[in-house]
Amino acid sequence: MKAVFRNWAGNQSATPAEVRVPASAKEVAAAVRDAAARGSRVRMTGTGHSFTGAALTDGILLRPHALTGVLAIGDGRVRVAAGTPLRVLNEELDRRGLALANMGDITEQTVAGAIQTGTHGTGREVGGLADQVTELEMVLADGSTTTVSQDSRGAERDLFDAARVGLGALGILTAVTFRVEPAFLLRGVRRPMPLSEIFDSLDELTAGNEHLDFFWLPHTDTCLVKRNNRSPGPATPHGALRGWLHDVFLENTLFGAVCATGARFPGAIPRLNAISAGALSLSERTDTAYKVFTSVRTVRFLEMEYALPRERLVQALRELRDLIELSDWRITFPVEVRVTPASDAWLSTAYGRDSAYIACHTYRPTPNPAYFEAVEQIMLRLAGRPHWGKLHTRDAAYLSTVYPRFGDFVALRDALDPARLFSNDYLDVVLG
Repeated sequence: MKAVFRNWAGNQSATPAEVRVPASAKEVAAAVRDAAARGSRVRMTGTGHSFTGAALTDGILLRPHALTGVLAIGDGRVRVAAGTPLRVLNEELDRRGLALANMGDITEQTVAGAIQTGTHGTGREVGGLADQVTELEMVLADGSTTTVSQDSRGAERDLFDAARVGLGALGILTAVTFRVEPAFLLRGVRRPMPLSEIFDSLDELTAGNEHLDFFWLPHTDTCLVKRNNRSPGPATPHGALRGWLHDVFLENTLFGAVCATGARFPGAIPRLNAISAGALSLSERTDTAYKVFTSVRTVRFLEMEYALPRERLVQALRELRDLIELSDWRITFPVEVRVTPASDAWLSTAYGRDSAYIACHTYRPTPNPAYFEAVEQIMLRLAGRPHWGKLHTRDAAYLSTVYPRFGDFVALRDALDPARLFSNDYLDVVLG
């Protein structure tokens, strides 16, 4: 019986012809050559945290579990095997007194899976994970292994800029080198704030905080605003009990119960959200950076996220608020908003522009395609770029209009993988 691969959310699955667990670039290259000889396709999956079919294949599926570990550290850089989970990287760096400058809030992803789909955090000056990459080792469609870096020139530099957010379409990453810095503390302040007030102070909030993130509760005017800024200390981490109460019980166990109640009694959702909004209060802590950046997420959901030019964020939020108020939908999950500076990775959602991100979620047992479809229409009118790992309906015809280097990426793919060895159904749609 063939193994079935399913993603974390359970909305994507595939039955590959073969599953392998390579432990080296040499074994990845062997799988690539075997796939080419069979006229099959090959993909390396991560841990399944994409909501799209980005990692699926009907050919040889490579699992990342043996391609892990820190390979080298020095000169402000760390080289890690591509299948290393971010949580392991964080712990290893911290043990050595080092840290990434910025990251997203989910740490179960592999480093390769995270950068290939454009995973980002929120930052005034420091971009997402792909913007902290200095070197990539990858296996190409001809079975060769190559290394490209930020110091490369000409065609190799083009490959580096394209492959940092490469969707696995240009080759299979086997090692990633990140820029790191001495470990630092973050002071995290969470405070409820009216959405209407945020509209008037968004520029000030963005300019005044190194890392700004806020969650708006639909059917209310309340947001939970998270401000994370570097601190000289001392550290004031949550104790074990308070950490469990906040990170596990309130944000997962209790929130999961609210979602389940809302699924059974949709008419109660506005009231449930109002109660949740009223329960929000000020909280502060100063702790190791990665512990403040990251969160525990156990409640299963579906997600759509779009990147917009930052100057269009308020307009998008106003339209989204009006859309929900005028509809009969009942939305339990908060809408999350983050910001990043411009990126030079060709298919980064922040390429060439300071960006804002709006992420909409639905409880997994109660999907709402109409909600996502209507939100997407707002984003498209504002030149939005969909997150490569989140649900969307865009194809190459649209994406080529919002990515200045899209044509260059496709041309590079044609040159490196003319037989589409690394393709799948998702890439056939988004890249053509």
